[in-house]
Order: sequence, then C-alpha cells, then structure tokens
Amino acid sequence: MAESLSQRLAVVPRVLSVVVVVSVLVALVIAFVPRSSTREVTVDFPRTVSLYVGSDVRILGVPVGTVDSISPRGDTVRVTLSYDAQYKVPADVSAAIVSPAIVGDRFVQLAPAYTGGQVLEDGAVLDVSRAQVPTELDQVYQSLDDLSVALGPDGANADGSLSDLVDSSAANLSGQGQKINDTIEDFSRLSTTLANNKDDLFASIEQINAFVRMLKQNDDSVRAFNASLADAAGTLSGEREDLAATLEQLALALGDVETFVKTNRTLLRRNVTELSKITATVVKNRESLDQTLRNAPVALSNLALTYNTKYGTLDNRAALLDGLLDAIGKPDLSLCAILGETGEADDVCSILGPLLPELGTLGGAGGLLPRVAPSSASVGERSQGSVEQIMGVTS
Repeated sequence: MAESLSQRLAVVPRVLSVVVVVSVLVALVIAFVPRSSTREVTVDFPRTVSLYVGSDVRILGVPVGTVDSISPRGDTVRVTLSYDAQYKVPADVSAAIVSPAIVGDRFVQLAPAYTGGQVLEDGAVLDVSRAQVPTELDQVYQSLDDLSVALGPDGANADGSLSDLVDSSAANLSGQGQKINDTIEDFSRLSTTLANNKDDLFASIEQINAFVRMLKQNDDSVRAFNASLADAAGTLSGEREDLAATLEQLALALGDVETFVKTNRTLLRRNVTELSKITATVVKNRESLDQTLRNAPVALSNLALTYNTKYGTLDNRAALLDGLLDAIGKPDLSLCAILGETGEADDVCSILGPLLPELGTLGGAGGLLPRVAPSSASVGERSQGSVEQIMGVTS
C-alpha cells in the first residue's frame, strides 16, 4: 500500500513538467507565428474595364489595399479585394470603380467611410446592387450616335420637320438677341432671389407637402367632393340651354342698367348725396330714434285701446274731462244724449224739456245744482297734450 502511494506521487512531477512544456510551446507559437493583417471582401461588378490585379483599393481617396483577383462569372465579374485590417469599413459599404482620367488605370473606392456602428465582416460578399461602375466613353459616343440618327433623315427629320423647326427658330430668334440677353439676366436675378429666400421657398414647399398629405389622408372625402362636383357639372350640363338663356337675359338686364346709370348719372349722384345727408341726420339723432322705436309700439297700443268702436271716438283723459264739463254746463243736452242710447230720447226730452231749464236756475242761491264757472279754454286747448299724456303714462 505504501509502495503504491509512492509510485503515484512520483508521477506528479512528470505531469507538471509536460504541462509546463506545452504552455511554453503555445506561447511561442502565439508570439512568433504572424497573424493576418488584412481583411478580404468579394465584390460582383457588372464590368471591370481598365481594372487589373494590383489596382488600388481606397477609402476617401487614401490607398488601403489592393485588388487580389478578377474572374468573370457570366453576366458579372467577381473581384476579390483586400485592405489593411487597421481600417474599419461599415457593414453597409458599397464598392465603386473610379476612373481618375479618360485613359489610365482605375481603382476601387469603398464608401461611405466608417463613422460608427457595425463593421463589415472579413470575407463578406457584395452583390451587383452594391457595386457601381463609371459610364464608359464608348457608351457616350454610342448615345450621341443614337441621338444623331434619331434626329437625322432616318428619324425625326424624315419629312423635314426638324429642319423646319430649326428654320422657324432661327427666324423667330433673329434680331431678338437683346431680349434673349434680358431674359437670361432676369432669370439670373430670379435664381438669386430664390437662393436668398430659400428658407421661405422650402417652407412653402413643406406647406404644400403637408397639404398633399392631408388630401391623401382624406382621400375618401376628396373623392366624394369630386363626385359631387361632377354631379353638379352634369346638372349644369343638362340645364345648359336654360342657363345660357338666363345669362343672356342677365346680360341684357345689365345693359339696361348700364344705360339707365349713364342716362341718370346726375340724378343718381344727387340722390346718393341727399341720401348721405339723410343718413347723417339719422345717425346724429339715433338716440331719439331709438327712444321713439322703443315707445312707439306701446303708444300705438294705448291709442288703439282708447278707440271707441261704437261711437268712433277716442276715449282719453281730455274727452272724459270735456264730457263732465258739458254735463254740468248743459245738463239738458247731456241727459238727452244719455237717454238717446235707449232709443226713447224724443219722448223723454219732450216731457222733461220744460223742466230742464229750471234745473239750471236752481244753481243760483240755494239752487239744487252747483254753479260752474264757464270755461274760457277751448276744447283744443283743454285737449292739448293728450298724446303727450298718453306717452307720459307709458314712459
């Protein structure tokens, strides 16, 4: 048992030695084996004219790598790029072939530059949608040739239309150099004005954009309005003959009005002047007019209430006072008038006729009736101000 334990303890130093040796070897490998200092990107371009293996790869115009390989793949060309690992490239980067001159080598530009966020992984592949190529000079020449053919005798000028257009333009512009120069200068000033007021211009555009968005949000209402407008237009179209006749009559009426105004211009001016004076008078007395308008309805109501429909008289304070004075001063007439309401005035007055004068004499010393001093005021004077009394009652 003791011998077995001693053998196991003797193995421990050997195991520790092996572990130490392995750790040292790993550290040496990490320290001396070179690590990759570049990153690789694969890009599919539609074409790679004047791009070669060894061409530069740049970021913001600064060379950071090279083109490693170029291989055609059907409709595209696959290009393998490598760039220094110390430069970060954003994950949404695009690759563009840039031509610094018409003739000469081109380079690949990675854009945009990294400003933060995710970094493009090593070995990433960019498809054709993320690759741009310049327009070739041959394509420019071909476009110009196509344009000349389209405008030539085999195209738009087959029947001489283009030549006629050129001749007409030359004839119209002949001698108009100063006006054309003025137009260009005015357009220049307009551009300057727009540039100086760009904030207001863009604010107006934003308002128009908000208006368009509002129309879009209320599309159903706008469509309903357009439908209603179309219905109204259809109704007017169906009644166009009547509408035309109405407008014709209106035109005739306006002609008559114009003739009337021309013929009576002096009278109309005079009437307008007098009307302005009347209006000024009304404005000046607006308080009295307001008081009259307030009291007149009540006064007219009171006047209507004083009207005696049976005798056709106005029973007001003045009439009552006159009746009382007449009854005292002339009792015979008053009594006959009262008895006349029964239809027997003739018989009664014939019986009481001889007695009535005696009633007046009894008003002397010891008489039955009181003596009344004759009134020196006429009925008009006694009734003066009756309307004012009625107004005074209601005020």
